[in-house]
Amino acid sequence: MVAIPVTRSISIDSDELDESFTRSSGPGGQHVNTTDSAVMLRFDVGRSPGLPDAVKHRLAVLAGSRLTREGVLVLRSEGSRSQLLNRQEVRDRLIELIREATFVPKKRRPTKPTRASQTRRGDGKVKRAAGKAGRGKGRG
Repeated sequence: MVAIPVTRSISIDSDELDESFTRSSGPGGQHVNTTDSAVMLRFDVGRSPGLPDAVKHRLAVLAGSRLTREGVLVLRSEGSRSQLLNRQEVRDRLIELIREATFVPKKRRPTKPTRASQTRRGDGKVKRAAGKAGRGKGRG
């Protein structure tokens, strides 16, 4: 049981990660047919005790289609011929996704346009309409 640090206050146990290994697709000749170098990482977001509820919710939104109906985040890496590099890449992607979910977006405060900007907009519309009106009628 090794704790994987995500931020200063958040860490996840390596026991929470379920890794499985399969054969990669694509070119590679005989090497592809003999080694299980692709890594599929499964992380149960809902049952993770190391994540606050707000982070779990934002992570679910960020994960999109990578999240199953049961709330399990599934990431796959098969970019390298090395299983070790693929494992590291998929873990890095998970950590980056969780870090991204820790940022709280600022609330949007709706603003009203100023009277001067409304006047400028109206003046521009009148000026443009006058220019178009001066073009004359079409000749049919």
